[in-house]
Amino acid sequence: MPFARSVPLDRSPLAGCDERSSDRGSATLWAVGGIAVVAAVMTGLLLFVAAVVTRHRAESAADLAALAAASTAVAGEDQACAEARWVTDQMDVELRSCRLSGWDALVEVVAAPPAVLSQFGRAVARARAGPVVSDRSTVFHTR
Repeated sequence: MPFARSVPLDRSPLAGCDERSSDRGSATLWAVGGIAVVAAVMTGLLLFVAAVVTRHRAESAADLAALAAASTAVAGEDQACAEARWVTDQMDVELRSCRLSGWDALVEVVAAPPAVLSQFGRAVARARAGPVVSDRSTVFHTR
């Protein structure tokens, strides 16, 4: 057979390329670098969102605890603060302080962030609730 030649068959993607090529595997390195950047950005974004959620949880708990305390202010400070403590216990935050100033309830709560963010401190929120005072000195009479 005149056409039968024994030639080794090399099907590697680098067949015929110079062994000293400077860009061998560079696409892989760019892809790994890009994935690392995206992962770092996503991790930072998740930590930021966790901090914002913790702050909102503290603010919501303070608002609700102040409303609960104000709603039972007529029963005295002990009963009002017991209601506020019940609310904060249900929302998994700590009631730092509770007091009545006249008919207004003043509360301060502390919310612990997820364990990863605990090194940055806890979220503190204050709220005040009480009766609405209307200004009756500006009543207009019509004839």
